Amino acid sequence: MPVSGSSSVQQAQQVLADRLRELCRDADLDGKDLAAACGWHPSKVSRISTAKTQPSADDIRAWCRACGAEDQTEDLIASLRAVEGMWVSWRRMERAGLRRAQEARLPLYECTRWFRAYSPGLVPGLIQTYGYTEDVLRAVQRRRVEIDDVADAVAARMERQHVIHQGQRRFAFLVEASVLNNGLGDADTQAEQLDHLLTVGALPNVSVGVVPTRLGRARMPVEGFWIFDTAQVNVELVSGYLTITQPSEVAAYADTFATLADMAVYGAKARALITAALDSLG
Repeated sequence: MPVSGSSSVQQAQQVLADRLRELCRDADLDGKDLAAACGWHPSKVSRISTAKTQPSADDIRAWCRACGAEDQTEDLIASLRAVEGMWVSWRRMERAGLRRAQEARLPLYECTRWFRAYSPGLVPGLIQTYGYTEDVLRAVQRRRVEIDDVADAVAARMERQHVIHQGQRRFAFLVEASVLNNGLGDADTQAEQLDHLLTVGALPNVSVGVVPTRLGRARMPVEGFWIFDTAQVNVELVSGYLTITQPSEVAAYADTFATLADMAVYGAKARALITAALDSLG
């Protein structure tokens, strides 16, 4: 698994390593004894026990067997899977196509009541039109996915949008002003999307803020991210999909969102920027 800079991932990796090291100590084994029992070089034991190397499921099975703690195997493998789920490369997430990646996020959306999303480059998925989504996912498919299931993936994303209209949910969307003038598709698709922003922004449970282009900003644009209630943040990076659950990190993204939200314009001022972008399309 690639090493992520997120302390959420690093902390989870360290917890797993600590548990494995405790098993070794409880069995009165040192690193060399464990390595011999598993048929490994001693350096492998050292790397795993210090969280420098992520163990595989087979490594955990061998470790538990050598320590006489086979009853701990499944629990530790479950911990390993949880760590792996915090950082997922796009290649791994999309190996079976784009539809499954879209569907996998639906349970999280359905259990969330307070959504905050910041996007520096695209309109957030929950408020995209069909045509805009199709252009976005087609570009992704051409760039990194061999399987062409774009139509099914678009349908899955459209289905996910029902959360906006169901239950007592609140949504706060922030986009950089450049998003209003950038699009992967043609002018008609962009115009439809901008018009949809005007419509969805009028919903009582939805806030759409636009961060204007200006000098002397208090905070420069950052990576796009979603905050789900106060428990989880998801970040889409160039190389993969990061899930953050450590409270201090979630709080850091919440603070960043608040700073960007203070810089944004809303209501009539936001509508004026959107309308100007519409007019520029001719």
